[in-house]
Amino acid sequence: MDSVQRVLHSGWYILGEEVKRFESDFADYCGTKYCLGVANGLEGLELIIKGYDIGPGDEVIVPSNTYIASILSISANGATPILVEPDIKTYNIDPYKIEEKITPMTKAILVVHLYGQVCNMDPIREIADKYNLKIIEDCAQSHGAIYGNLKAGNLGDAAAFSFYPGKNLGALGDAGAITTNDEQLFQKLAALRNYGSHKKYENIYKGYNSRLDEIQAPILAEKLKYLDEDNQLRRDIALYYLNNISNKEIILPYVEEKLESHVWHVFAIRTPNRDHFIEYMSKREIQTMIHYPIPPHKQKAYEEWNQLSFPISEKIHSEIVSLPISPVMNMEAVNQVVGAVNEYESH
Repeated sequence: MDSVQRVLHSGWYILGEEVKRFESDFADYCGTKYCLGVANGLEGLELIIKGYDIGPGDEVIVPSNTYIASILSISANGATPILVEPDIKTYNIDPYKIEEKITPMTKAILVVHLYGQVCNMDPIREIADKYNLKIIEDCAQSHGAIYGNLKAGNLGDAAAFSFYPGKNLGALGDAGAITTNDEQLFQKLAALRNYGSHKKYENIYKGYNSRLDEIQAPILAEKLKYLDEDNQLRRDIALYYLNNISNKEIILPYVEEKLESHVWHVFAIRTPNRDHFIEYMSKREIQTMIHYPIPPHKQKAYEEWNQLSFPISEKIHSEIVSLPISPVMNMEAVNQVVGAVNEYESH
């Protein structure tokens, strides 16, 4: 790739022109004033929470149905994650269960646009405004998703993206970014990601080493040009699944807003006898995946939560399974999936 050769010949490998160019392109794409390239999505969330001085004694609302990284980012700052159940239809945080969990220690709501579908943001904004809380977006699965006329990454105070290779916009290794319209936060995070320094050897914060790699930046910039096209291909496959899968033993995804609010990072269905379904699909030479088998409150890492009950999350985690979806799938493969799912019987 010419851009990689450009980096190699430049002799500048950390926070150079390629990172600046991608940051500008991605901010424009998301509609935000600022973007900062960071090492990965988890550290993007950690940095935002650190940047807002959220720490020991503070609480952050977070969905109980999410990948554990969302919660780890809160714990890493010494703050307390407060779990809220999802809406059983969308699998995203239920905005109408948030307010009852707010206390004087609550400082932020961390929303996760799970599987590629944007959360129901209007009631969440109302709650955040009412209690003067920050809204932090976990956009690891929602690159390009739209809510109203705004893109994911521009729906709260700050957002973190993962560019892990399997994401809708993926690098060739670990990579991430933060987007925000908050200039004060942007300036602080620009230092925090770089050892707490704006100027070499002058450290104003106890910072991190969390920088987007100069070689990954042009790869992401090139792939960004095709993100909307790839997302539309995912939507086309998802719509075909929704219109053609008719097995009553399969619970299909629910789209809350218009179709553009979902970028289908995964196509997650539910079925009660999941293991049997996975085995059946494997025999038909169709790979499925579970996103995710164990809810965060049942993980060994959070043993203090293991006795808690979040029945909606537990039901989702026991039944969820993802069908193949990718912008490189052809219709023959799509029809193969539809045919197999429609012929499935659990008994």
